[in-house]
Amino acid sequence: MLDRNLILENETVLLRPLSRQDFPFLQKLSAESNMWVYFTHDLSLPEDFEQWAAGHFSEDRLQFTVIEKASGQIVGSTAFGNYFPRDQRIEIGWTWLGKAYQGKGINPAMKKVMLDYCFEVLKMKRVEIKTDVLNIPARKALQRIGATEEGVLRSHTLMTHGRRRDTIYYSFLEGEWMIVGNMG
Repeated sequence: MLDRNLILENETVLLRPLSRQDFPFLQKLSAESNMWVYFTHDLSLPEDFEQWAAGHFSEDRLQFTVIEKASGQIVGSTAFGNYFPRDQRIEIGWTWLGKAYQGKGINPAMKKVMLDYCFEVLKMKRVEIKTDVLNIPARKALQRIGATEEGVLRSHTLMTHGRRRDTIYYSFLEGEWMIVGNMG
């Protein structure tokens, strides 16, 4: 079980557990329906937002609120999930940023602090990240930070508007992150 009070930070971002007090800020950031084409929930819809947020309050996922340290603003969310201590693996996902904060270096900064925690503190052997095969910006971002593309699971997940996505998996292994993580 992950520490439900875990706070991660570096010079760019602070990640703290999602709280209900964050909802109004996150809902404002998620109000554009076109942001959710590659996601399983349309967070611009109040009922979808509530369903997405409920995942944090389960034991399955540790959802973070992402704060840009320079401005002190809430800018989005990310999470740890599918944690299997015996197998020494975990997933990073459920990640999104408000439109104004995309392309500003926040995503790589939060991935770095999360990957550092996974490998240095949790002593994971594998960290998984998955996305929609059609989500080219996310795929390019994962490649830029050194993730290894592994393969595609066809018709894997139901998306917004009833589309079924092909899910592409990426990963970092312990030894790889030691090299890639020290490059950034």
